Amino acid sequence: MTNETICAISTAPGVGGIAVIRISGKEAISLCDRIFQPRKAGKSLALQPAYSLTYGTIVEKGEAVDDVMMALFRAPHSFTGEDTVEITCHGSVYIQQRILQLLVATGCRLAKPGEFTQRAFMNGKMDLSQAEAVADLIASTSAGQHRLALSQMRGGFSQELKELRAKLLHITSLMELELDFADHEELEFADRSELKELAVQIEQVISHLVHSFKVGNAIKNGIPVAIIGETNAGKSTLLNALLNEEKAIVSDIHGTTRDVIEDTMYIHGLQFRFIDTAGIRDTHDTIENLGIERTFQKLEQADIVLWVIDLSEASQQITQLSGKILPLCQDKQLILVLNKSDMAENIPIDLSGFPKQTKTIPISAKQKQGINELQSMLVESAQIPALSQNDVVVSNVRHYEALSHALDAIHRVQDGLNNDLSGDFISQDLRECIFHLSDIVGDVTTDEVLGNIFKHFCIGK
Repeated sequence: MTNETICAISTAPGVGGIAVIRISGKEAISLCDRIFQPRKAGKSLALQPAYSLTYGTIVEKGEAVDDVMMALFRAPHSFTGEDTVEITCHGSVYIQQRILQLLVATGCRLAKPGEFTQRAFMNGKMDLSQAEAVADLIASTSAGQHRLALSQMRGGFSQELKELRAKLLHITSLMELELDFADHEELEFADRSELKELAVQIEQVISHLVHSFKVGNAIKNGIPVAIIGETNAGKSTLLNALLNEEKAIVSDIHGTTRDVIEDTMYIHGLQFRFIDTAGIRDTHDTIENLGIERTFQKLEQADIVLWVIDLSEASQQITQLSGKILPLCQDKQLILVLNKSDMAENIPIDLSGFPKQTKTIPISAKQKQGINELQSMLVESAQIPALSQNDVVVSNVRHYEALSHALDAIHRVQDGLNNDLSGDFISQDLRECIFHLSDIVGDVTTDEVLGNIFKHFCIGK
């Protein structure tokens, strides 16, 4: 219940010299006063102004637990919109747990995952898309992820949606005003040419947001790179060289890798998800064939494909595998990694029949020659544009799905206007478009959706 006062440790236990315990709710200040003894008389929290720090001691039955700083935030000017106290104590796990137990014994309830942020949403301190960005900001591990999450949390995406909704509401109001005066055929409040032009503008913005998801998803979750090729071409050796660790078993025995091996690394600030796959060959081994099936599954899911080819057998391997690999690479960035260049002469590769964006690079994975050049080629092939904090990019799957539905609805609006459909049909599609945009920011949502979103948050946030 939102009228309960909640508490939680907001810092990871045992990893720092200090820790923060957060308390929020109508009784946050009075409950903290019961266990807090200020160093100076007359400094009880109830008498302090907002945004103040008070030094003192947490006590239990007259016994000192820890010397702390109490930060006070009064409603509505706090993260949650409620009275909030943040206790900064020493980082001992024992001290944190003892203070938490004291708070619960005094009348607080332990917060659920994401409950502080959920209260911020419920109290109008942020919309739902901004609340979701809080979790993304906490989880960010690269400059790109941080920039996307911070922009969304500060309302960049929300502002774009507000402008779209305002334009849609303008069209809807004109269309429905006409419906109210349907008996007067001579009255036309909505100029059809103006509405068509406005619908085109809205469609372009929504379409841009939908298409930005590919970039946003790559920045947020990493760019999937499949490493494929024949057995013993050097795929696992390449993975180890890229990661600079012995991640995969390397052997001269064919078919050593029978399942996919995945790991991530950052190159020039971008996260790449490398997937080492089973070597492709004809075999009667049931387990190895299952691994080869997964190879093709991962190939379809990848944005970039590293086809590792033994340079001494390049023509033979290309001839044998091109019919299986190339049909799956037409819309992907394909790089032919000509491995074992330290043991064979570089030979020209005939790229006729290959996707036009195909690149080639000679390397020696074993000697780690050409790895830096391959990494630069990966960054170039990722095609991730430089983004500023003002760029609006979609990185959330829920938002992408809602925008896709909104795009379908605005396409139906355009078709209706072009075919002179009745205003009531067009209005229905306009309302559906508005509904899906509203769903993103939480204007129309359900407890089930909210529960699903906030349960993935960490406790204390």
